Amino acid sequence: MAISLSKGQKVDLTKTNPGLTNVVVGLGWDTNKYDGGNDFDLDSSVFLLGDNGKVTSETDFIFYNNPQGANGAVVHTGDNRTGAGDGDDEGVKVNLSTVPSTIQRIAFTITIHEADSRNQNFGQVSNAYVRIYNEANGEELIRYDLGEDFSIETAVVVGELYRHNGEWKFSAIGSGYQGGLAALATDFGLQVG
Repeated sequence: MAISLSKGQKVDLTKTNPGLTNVVVGLGWDTNKYDGGNDFDLDSSVFLLGDNGKVTSETDFIFYNNPQGANGAVVHTGDNRTGAGDGDDEGVKVNLSTVPSTIQRIAFTITIHEADSRNQNFGQVSNAYVRIYNEANGEELIRYDLGEDFSIETAVVVGELYRHNGEWKFSAIGSGYQGGLAALATDFGLQVG
């Protein structure tokens, strides 16, 4: 049975699941009905971070246009432009055993595409969650429902996988940002032009 997390909570992933190597991080959301006239396009992105909490190069930023990183250990499964339907909207496959040792943290984020020009924010998004499941058998291990804590934010760091004493753990972060993907990218050490 999946462990349900609250904001700020950390939980062990590999220690309590010996032999776990291939996981899928599923992200999902719904958009509230509103009359803004524009479609919502939410995107999941992944930042592969070193000891200093920063990426070492642009290739450590994983998203639909750069779907693979960490020498193939992290793979984004593709862009969902509508968020329609039940279940995960986007997913990221992670092979925990082959992530290079230089990568200490893997941060998972959700941003709203063209949020400013479309006048959209996370106050118009509901039921956002992240879950981690075993790719081999589909068993859900961890789930974090973000709740409705956001209003004007256009980007959210939902959580991160991180190394601790040779094991992988997950931290439920749920931290909102204004400034969308550009603000996140800058914080994680990318130069945004």
